[in-house]
Amino acid sequence: MNGVFQIRMATEADAEAIYSITREAFRKYCEMAGLSDIEALRETVEDVRRDIAEKTVIVAYLDNTVVGSLRMTFDSAALTAYISRFGVSRQYRNNGIGKALSNVADMIARGRGMRQARLHTAAKLAEIVRFYYSRGFYIESVSKDRGYLRAEMVKDYT
Repeated sequence: MNGVFQIRMATEADAEAIYSITREAFRKYCEMAGLSDIEALRETVEDVRRDIAEKTVIVAYLDNTVVGSLRMTFDSAALTAYISRFGVSRQYRNNGIGKALSNVADMIARGRGMRQARLHTAAKLAEIVRFYYSRGFYIESVSKDRGYLRAEMVKDYT
C-alpha cells in the first residue's frame, strides 16, 4: 500500500463506495461462515445514505478513495455504542485500516460517554473473532437468532 490512509466522518458522496465495500466484505463473510444470505447484502445505496444521515458512519480513505467503513449507533440509557457493517476493501486488508477504524470508533464512543461497545460476528470465524479480541472485545454470548452461530462481542471502556 503506497500512501497514508486517513479517517473521517462519511458524507453522502461516500454512499456508493461504502455500499460496494459492505457488499464485498459481507460476501466474503458469508462465504467464510457458510451462509447464503444476510441482511447486510440486502441493503441498498439508499439504505447507506439513510445510515450516513442517521448514524455515525466513519470511513478510511486513501488518495480520495474510500477503502473501509463502519457504522455506529448509541444507546444513551445503556451507555453503549453498537458497531455494525465494519468492512475494509479486500486489496487494503492487513494494513492497519481496520485497527485504525476501530480506534476512531473507540474515541467517538468514549467522547460520547459510552461505557462499552458491542457488535455481532459469526462465532465460527476465528480470524475475525481474533481481530476483535485483539481490539479488547470479548464474547459475552452466542445465539442462533439469525440461523447461524452469532457471537455478541463486548468491549468495556470503564
